[in-house]
Amino acid sequence: MPADTRPALPTARWRALGTTVVLQAREREAFESARAAVEAELAAVDLACSRFRPDSELSRLNANAGRSTIVSPLLMQALAQALRAAELTDGDVDPTVGRALELAGYDRDFALLTGPGAGAGGQVAITARVREGWREVHVDRERSAVRTPAGVVLDVGATAKAWAADRAAQAAASKAGCGVLVSIGGDLAASGTAPDGGWQVRVTDDHRSDLTAPGQTVSIVSGGLATSSTSVRRWSHHGTTMHHIIDPDTGAPVQGSWRTVSVAAGTCTDANIASTAAIIRSGGALEWLSGLGLPARLVDTEGSVSTVADWPDPAMDERAAA
Repeated sequence: MPADTRPALPTARWRALGTTVVLQAREREAFESARAAVEAELAAVDLACSRFRPDSELSRLNANAGRSTIVSPLLMQALAQALRAAELTDGDVDPTVGRALELAGYDRDFALLTGPGAGAGGQVAITARVREGWREVHVDRERSAVRTPAGVVLDVGATAKAWAADRAAQAAASKAGCGVLVSIGGDLAASGTAPDGGWQVRVTDDHRSDLTAPGQTVSIVSGGLATSSTSVRRWSHHGTTMHHIIDPDTGAPVQGSWRTVSVAAGTCTDANIASTAAIIRSGGALEWLSGLGLPARLVDTEGSVSTVADWPDPAMDERAAA
């Protein structure tokens, strides 16, 4: 692919929500305003939705499981997105799998977990089953109250980061008055007018990779692009390698056909819902995504790439994964 000779866009990278945040903006003069807007949005989402902060609203809601709890409009919106994801995917993306994540060892910030070691196995095993509970989460919008079944631990991580990217991009574009791109852990949202040729994005297994990593460079002009993967966010628990995508049918990290799925949609939230569900749906993902008309790139456990709908042909990028 020809070298990109356009002037470099102002870019910043920092950590928030337990992952890497990247911001790009079209106008250098407005960049600091855009960053301030993103930081404010992410701070608010973290305080509302973190499963690991004892002072978060979500932690308080989980501590009150079985009882009605008044929540803020922000957490109510986050929960609405999480429950919408469950409904759209027939429960594949389920916000009530928090207990399953705890049993898998994901009971604290990811940075504090032990990485997969040389002695860790490739298979996952959990001895406890966690029942599906998303249909039993009661939301009273008039009172701004939520009640979860006793014993259920909510985790909105499957949607919250992408939803935060959408919110942050919109806030930054409005504040700065120019087009912006926000990436949170590799889930990207664009808002405002894109640069000529669109925002250039390298789609890989690991969002932390540089442009030389195996993958594909694509261009987006609006909406969102999300990548879900079982090969990156991994840790060792009792000598077994775990990852963060839970199959609600088993209560354990999913074992399926795909190691990475990337999806483009009108919002980053919708793209993330689809990419996560595709990992869980395994062999049925291609037909499901095709039926939805969502452009997607799927990489199987052997590294072979399949594409759906209008996803750009990987052959157009000389560095595409084989």
